[in-house]
Amino acid sequence: MEQLKENIKILRERTGAGFLDCKNALSENNNDIEKSIDFLRKKGLAKANKKANRDAKDGVIAFFSNEKKAILIKINTETDFAAKSDIFLDFVDHFGNIILNLKNDCNVDQILESESQGKKISDYLKEIISKVGENIILSNIKYLDVLENSNINFYVHSPYRKNIGKIISLLSYSSDADTEKHNIFSKNLCMHIAASKPEAINKESLDLSLIEKEKEIQSESIKSSGKPKNIIEKILKGKINKFINESTLVNQNYIMNPEITVQKAIDEFNEDNNFKILKYIYENLEWHQKKEYLLNFLERR
Repeated sequence: MEQLKENIKILRERTGAGFLDCKNALSENNNDIEKSIDFLRKKGLAKANKKANRDAKDGVIAFFSNEKKAILIKINTETDFAAKSDIFLDFVDHFGNIILNLKNDCNVDQILESESQGKKISDYLKEIISKVGENIILSNIKYLDVLENSNINFYVHSPYRKNIGKIISLLSYSSDADTEKHNIFSKNLCMHIAASKPEAINKESLDLSLIEKEKEIQSESIKSSGKPKNIIEKILKGKINKFINESTLVNQNYIMNPEITVQKAIDEFNEDNNFKILKYIYENLEWHQKKEYLLNFLERR
């Protein structure tokens, strides 16, 4: 009896499975721990396959970096309860570092087909699904190259851990120094990016298809006003300029001081510095943002 208890304890520590599952596995495999581990893995993978079609809208965004690159990964769960559990967060930390150290930058499908330590990446997901009891999906990954003589700062909104939360933004920048003042300013820009979700750094880097799409939408709306053609053209020009300003980082109103643009904030900072934005990425859980906006709206009423 004591040996059974000890084996159950060992099996739980090595697999993360529940007490009864471990007891049944040992019973089915004559108290052989290694065979019981295989038994639980097969059972867990079968359970994971059954959960694969369930909606997973919650989850986390996680940030990982090394000397060559930084990555953001979005991993969805069914509930926030699972997303903030230690067993899931430990998995995210381990899983993210596996992806970070893959030789090539891959999309989600390529990552899931890749192998690490002799095991397919997709099997790591199936194992955590069996432990957590919810569907878990790697839904997106974004890369940011670490350039020579550049710095990276980041912001995590609603953090569960230092590098894991509901919204994360990363900023790559160059400067003539790396002081606390630079760290604070770049962190504030990361917060701005997380809140304002710019489409591009400036007008020149904005996807032209976004501008054309906005023109099409606004043109249809303005035409029904019955105004003269020359007036319609002026209105359309104004709306497109507004769209570009709201969509590009340097032209947005700076959240730390809405009276000025981000570009103006950079210009003021550069009166005694040499700071330049190189690139940024951000990722968020849309469901979480919608939920937060709803709660903020209700609080204001």
